[in-house]
Amino acid sequence: MAFREYADFDGLGLAELVARGEITSAELVDEAIERAERHNPAINALVYAMYDSARDAARAADADEGSAPFRGVPFLLKDLLGNYSGVPTTCASRFMAGVPASHDSELVLRFRRAGLIPIAKTNCSEFGLLPTTEPQLHGACRNPWNTERSSGGSSGGSAAAVAAGIVPIAHASDGGGSIRIPASCCGLVGMKPTRARNTLAPLMGDIMSGLVVEHAVSRSVRDSAALLDCTAGPGIGDPYVAPPPERPYLEEVSRDPGQLRVATWSRNIRGEEIDPECREAIERTASLLVELGHEVEEAAPPINADMITDAFLTIWTAGAAATIDLMQLSTGRKATRDLFEPLTWALYERGREIRASDYQRAVSLTQIAARQIAAFFETYDAWFSPTLEKPPLPLGRLDGCETDIEKAFAPIVEYASYTPIFNSTGQPAISLPLHWTADGLPVGVQAAGRFGDEGLLFRLAAQLETARPWIDRRPPIWG
Repeated sequence: MAFREYADFDGLGLAELVARGEITSAELVDEAIERAERHNPAINALVYAMYDSARDAARAADADEGSAPFRGVPFLLKDLLGNYSGVPTTCASRFMAGVPASHDSELVLRFRRAGLIPIAKTNCSEFGLLPTTEPQLHGACRNPWNTERSSGGSSGGSAAAVAAGIVPIAHASDGGGSIRIPASCCGLVGMKPTRARNTLAPLMGDIMSGLVVEHAVSRSVRDSAALLDCTAGPGIGDPYVAPPPERPYLEEVSRDPGQLRVATWSRNIRGEEIDPECREAIERTASLLVELGHEVEEAAPPINADMITDAFLTIWTAGAAATIDLMQLSTGRKATRDLFEPLTWALYERGREIRASDYQRAVSLTQIAARQIAAFFETYDAWFSPTLEKPPLPLGRLDGCETDIEKAFAPIVEYASYTPIFNSTGQPAISLPLHWTADGLPVGVQAAGRFGDEGLLFRLAAQLETARPWIDRRPPIWG
């Protein structure tokens, strides 16, 4: 294989080449590293190189000749939750800079057992708190489609690197849209699995009362499905587990979804107008769904926007404070204002003032909303909306230096109102790159499904990928 063809393959495609002996794992890793070194100065997606350990792992993979589904495929770990023993997980915070992880997270172990080879850690917002990736510690990550635009957040580094063709798939996590938002901004597939589909072992049972999940961003639907097959399942001591899948997710990709009853929505959750490009994205998707034989109606779940937003922000703010307190405990370091971005510190101070009764009330309100929204999915098999209310924002539009929390979050609520809903309910949701603006920016469409039913979303996503393929769309920074 000519090296120039590397980025034409998804992860499973590269693994097939390794299995057939057409290329070695070591050659793939070297190619990924060369592309990382070439593109990262322009996009700032990678913040910690793991090249030596990656080359060692690739040589071991070539000697072993095992049958792991992603054997020898270069991969990236987000610099948040993706613990790799001996490698710092800074969470993009000065407070955690230079602190090596004491262990591999269970998910990272499962990534490695799947044959993936981590070559670097990726940029993110501080503690994943903002839907853009512009941390003070590492600097802004730039979108390969337009380097003046955000790559989304908090998994913006992972998304930018995949979009630029450095790797075909990368680790991501999602507490309010942090897989789906960067997938939308960078023209990728971003599946947020059902709550507890992937374990947070060995240390955490859940984070922010179940808001946070982990998975990946990818260029193809089948890579996302195959990787979830490799990682899904509980860990020892998990407080709760997701319903088991009916069959392997990779099998779902090749199954006909049948005729489905689908709802689409072209306004935001407050019923207001959105950016015309995002409205066009969902309207064109609705037309495509009709062409594919589905029954499509304009409808939205019964959402009390103010209630669910206030409850989410209470949990989010308290969770930010708890995260910092836990890190003080684990590192023995003292948290001081100068070690954090101004907005993070404001959230920390506000979060420590939240009463236990207020937190429990917020959890109860999200559970009430979850039951109401779940009832909507008794009528509809899936709900399609834009992933975001606007195309990728210019860098600097969301301000981590703002200390007025309400002022800081007002533009976020007007940008990313669709995604946090399904962190609150625990339902799976996937962003698909089904539209591009006139000036070449990707716009994602989000499909949400019933709790525990990623299978249906993978079937639908694969059908849409075939009908309106995106794999050959390439940003200016590519390959």
